[in-house]
Amino acid sequence: MSTRARVTRIGVISDTHGLMRPEALAALKGVSHIVHGGDVGSPAVLDALGAIAPVTAVRGNNDTDAWARKLPLSDTLEAAGHVLYVLHDIADLDLDPGAAGFAVVVTGHSHQPRVITKDGVLFMNPGSAGPRRFKLPVSVGLLRLSAAGIDASIQELRIEGHRTRRGT
Repeated sequence: MSTRARVTRIGVISDTHGLMRPEALAALKGVSHIVHGGDVGSPAVLDALGAIAPVTAVRGNNDTDAWARKLPLSDTLEAAGHVLYVLHDIADLDLDPGAAGFAVVVTGHSHQPRVITKDGVLFMNPGSAGPRRFKLPVSVGLLRLSAAGIDASIQELRIEGHRTRRGT
């Protein structure tokens, strides 16, 4: 019998703004769940992601059409014994995530990929997988959750004519 902890892989994407890049879909292949941090832009984005894995998505400030009003402003997801809290803009966080029992807070909005741990809570913004904004990278995130802990990484997507880098 293996002593290795079972790892749950969750893909994290945000700020697609209606553009579902094939590079993002390829990067998310094989995950057991996908979290979208808002500014989805089109129900077709959720359909494409849903063809890979179940999706938890929240509404972003640009998700104003009728279909998007059905998305919650925040949501939670439990995976591998860890609870994730998802909202679009970190400025709207109106609770203490550690005190509320959240291990991870997933956001979007800024288009800037970032992974930090503060007061025992991992904060992840996967950046934007949609249209390039300024000189910010086009990226997605990956969470690896197990009973042993949480690992997070950002993957910059190789977009034709642009360089790629990986890291946290």
